[in-house]
Amino acid sequence: MNIIILFLTALLSISPVNNSAGDSQVNEITVEANDRMQFDTKEIKVKAGEEIKLTLKHVGKLPKQAMGHNWVLLKDGVVVKDFAMAAMQAKDNDYLPKDSKDVIVATELLGGGESDTITFEAPEKGTYTFICTFPGHYGLMQGTFVVE
Repeated sequence: MNIIILFLTALLSISPVNNSAGDSQVNEITVEANDRMQFDTKEIKVKAGEEIKLTLKHVGKLPKQAMGHNWVLLKDGVVVKDFAMAAMQAKDNDYLPKDSKDVIVATELLGGGESDTITFEAPEKGTYTFICTFPGHYGLMQGTFVVE
């Protein structure tokens, strides 16, 4: 009888448990920015609806007042130059226009050696633009966020 109980206990301990809440995967992405006004990637591909955990690392040495970087994902159809010009006027908000309807998600503005992590759900299928909004950086610091 004890052998049967031990057998059943062992069997139950190795049988899978249906836990649908634990089935979701988080897509962890790291983007580096440096003192040469560059992101280390120009394209990021994800799946629609996927949970994204994006970390921006400023691997440079300069402070944010001189070489600040952020990672800003813009909605589809936003004119990058127009948004960047508006962002330049938002110094008091780390170069992000307050109450903007053009931003999906953004990191904090960082100085050398700092990092910030944001978590968000990937938008619907399409190609979006990400930029750094520090004045003058968007020309070099932009890329595509492709949602499949």
